[in-house]
Amino acid sequence: MKKLLLILTVLLIGSNFLSAQTAQKIGYVDSQLILNQLPEAIKAQGDLDALTNKWSSHLDSLKADYQQALENYQKQANTMPDSKKQSAQQVLIAQQNGILDYQKEKFAQGTGDIYKEQDKIFTPVKNKIYKAIQEVAKEEGMKFVFDKAGDVVLLYADPAYDITYKVLDKLKTSVK
Repeated sequence: MKKLLLILTVLLIGSNFLSAQTAQKIGYVDSQLILNQLPEAIKAQGDLDALTNKWSSHLDSLKADYQQALENYQKQANTMPDSKKQSAQQVLIAQQNGILDYQKEKFAQGTGDIYKEQDKIFTPVKNKIYKAIQEVAKEEGMKFVFDKAGDVVLLYADPAYDITYKVLDKLKTSVK
């Protein structure tokens, strides 16, 4: 009798759980597709690329100057007095350290200026996208929205629940 009661209780709880699960509407977006089509995101990426190219060009220039100075030193090292050699070596070391410092300042993983600029440039764009996603999700009565392009592994998604283009429409029709 206890086993039967326990089985009925488990079935009752399980059916309530399943009916609660089916009542929740879930959707997904492809944020990469949105970023590739949204004019503000395209402009932001262009601005970031221009800044990256500018800093990379300057870094390349610093490296070329160092390489030229190193070649000149190597050609003249045999005929230089020791005091001049030491002085030239210190200049080369200072140049090399300057290159490393610049590279670290601009491009260091997570802490470089490029990551700070990326946050600054893309934060308004991301906020606008998140707001549009929230509005579409509320309009569609969705409880959860996943990002197909993000870190969440989405092994299968029914296209009927894809709200990417609704979010894009919302973004394109919204007033700035």
